[in-house]
Amino acid sequence: MKLSPFTPNGINAVQIIIGVVGLIIGSMVYIIDRPPEQTYFINNSKLPLSLHNTVPSVFGIVGNSLPDLLHVFSFILITAGLLSYKKKWYIIICLGWFSLDIAFELGQKFNSLPLKIIPDWFKGIPFLENSKNYFYRGTFDIYDVIAIIVGTLIAYFILLITKKEEIV
Repeated sequence: MKLSPFTPNGINAVQIIIGVVGLIIGSMVYIIDRPPEQTYFINNSKLPLSLHNTVPSVFGIVGNSLPDLLHVFSFILITAGLLSYKKKWYIIICLGWFSLDIAFELGQKFNSLPLKIIPDWFKGIPFLENSKNYFYRGTFDIYDVIAIIVGTLIAYFILLITKKEEIV
């Protein structure tokens, strides 16, 4: 039986778990090392999530770009783990998430276009309501670009070593 490259039978739990662990670690940077008012999901939470100034800094200078590395890394692994058991799709998934993360980073440097095209109706919609603020106040950082590149490469390597046997 020939299966589609996007099939539930191709789910790779190992890749998904590694991706989720990456997201958890990335979230810890914001919870522990960043002031709560600088992080949308912490600042708008009904729960007291922030440990900033409560526990010592854990991530230090690495925490500046670690979320960028872990974002692309985690979403590549989760996407591939859910959607594809075929190795040939890994490059497409990696390039897709790489392009998206780089576009957002460049959007912080060249923010006039994103600020023009973000619709006003995003106001009041959770997560989307912060879009303009992300581009308006965000800053471009070459180390974030490097982190995105490294995160993509590490994710591709992890995909290769955790891939299931291809079903033909």
